[in-house]
Amino acid sequence: MFLRNSRFMEDVTDYLNNNKFNESVTEFAESMFLYGAAMKKVTTALEIFDNEFQVKSDYNPIHHIESRLKTPRSIFKKLETRGLPVTIRSIRENLSDIAGIRVICNYIDDAYTIARLLTDRPDIELIEKRDYIKTPKPSGYRSLHVIVNVSVELSESVVKIPAEIQIRTIAMDYWATLEHRLKYKNEGKVPEGFHAKMKTYSEELADMESKMQEIHREIEAGSVNDTL
Repeated sequence: MFLRNSRFMEDVTDYLNNNKFNESVTEFAESMFLYGAAMKKVTTALEIFDNEFQVKSDYNPIHHIESRLKTPRSIFKKLETRGLPVTIRSIRENLSDIAGIRVICNYIDDAYTIARLLTDRPDIELIEKRDYIKTPKPSGYRSLHVIVNVSVELSESVVKIPAEIQIRTIAMDYWATLEHRLKYKNEGKVPEGFHAKMKTYSEELADMESKMQEIHREIEAGSVNDTL
């Protein structure tokens, strides 16, 4: 999979040629395979939940699921930025977001439901939870980040591989997409003058979400009549 990927080969070979990475492409590919397996396992679990909700319930908390594996170039750059060695061991010890899964939900309550369902599984161990919904970042960013160890069953062993799961609502994802776009257009920084606006918009979205959440709770409880 990885050795046949031209971008993968280009990224790793570039670092090998510049003596920044002293391990073989094959060793790196084997390591990345494990992260890919962990990502696939979490994604499969979420897809099963998604299908179950569609069949057994009249409400599905999962809107959609996204996943990505960090590119070698991105991994190496992150290690160098932190002043860390560019080695497989360093990757395993210092980076927990190589395998990334994002779950987009409809309501705030759904984010916590999905986090609980995932971490209740015996093969997904909770390592850390960063709740940027209850305590948003100074920028206004809101999301629930869950760092887990995923048990990957190989032919002769079981290994635990870290993965990061971001769980957020449609509104939170909309805001984060806009912020990312602003940073992408301006060398990784939100342009001066937009900080206050973005934080205000985040607060307004949070207020609206809270109100919509209450309506949803009333609907689920059966306390909303036809005249609503």
